[in-house]
Amino acid sequence: MIVVSDTSPLCYLLLIEGIEVLPQLFERVIIPQKVRDELLAPDAPKVVREWISQPPDWLEVQTVTGQFDPALNQLDMGEQEAITLALQLKADLILLDDLAARRIATGLQQDIIGLLGILGSAAEKGLIDFPSAITRLQQTSFRASPKLIGSLLQQYQKENK
Repeated sequence: MIVVSDTSPLCYLLLIEGIEVLPQLFERVIIPQKVRDELLAPDAPKVVREWISQPPDWLEVQTVTGQFDPALNQLDMGEQEAITLALQLKADLILLDDLAARRIATGLQQDIIGLLGILGSAAEKGLIDFPSAITRLQQTSFRASPKLIGSLLQQYQKENK
């Protein structure tokens, strides 16, 4: 399975100490060079910069070649490169959180999953405690509607009674 990630899912998984779910769910994750650059940016959290400076074996950085689809122009460079790389590699899945990027990727026939979906999949496989992960996530700058979070927590509780 070919999986390409944007910056946000990696960053937040690192902040909530849940990054190790990725190789357990997907074995290998590919990021474009621009996503690597964003993870190394001076304003990125220290834990993120330290992690990407010594990336794990399951993370692969690839250079994007060729033209970007004009539909991507409104997105930041990390999102543009992640979606372009996913298209070039014919990826099975792209990890994206930004709503505009998700809409464009879906319009380009890409299968997507966001951070909350990743956490849900990890919880289904018994890799994490979903409520604890959500609590840690809520202590970061991650934005999701309280209604969505509440709905996901209710669904998790129903499925795990």
